[in-house]
Amino acid sequence: MKRKVLHKRVMSEDRVKTKHPEGKRGVSISKEKYDAIHTAIIDCLKEKGEMTYTELTKDISEKLNRFKGSINWYVECVKLDLEAKKIIERVPKTKPVLYRLVKR
Repeated sequence: MKRKVLHKRVMSEDRVKTKHPEGKRGVSISKEKYDAIHTAIIDCLKEKGEMTYTELTKDISEKLNRFKGSINWYVECVKLDLEAKKIIERVPKTKPVLYRLVKR
């Protein structure tokens, strides 16, 4: 009788545990992917000022055209982390919601 061997994932890469602005549980993602998306979000918002989520993901997809993985999923995770860390914010009373860098 053959036994199934469960594949154990090797955690050799550095990971980032993200935060959530509402205190919900964050996710653990590759530091390399986190850094790429983080930089792209900041660059886009510096360049354009305020953007919708759709505009943000479209611009990031164009900037990171060789990115492996779901751009939308990673942008959402990193965006929530940046909101929780008060680096970006939602513009009040906008529909659709606009995001911008927090003024320091």
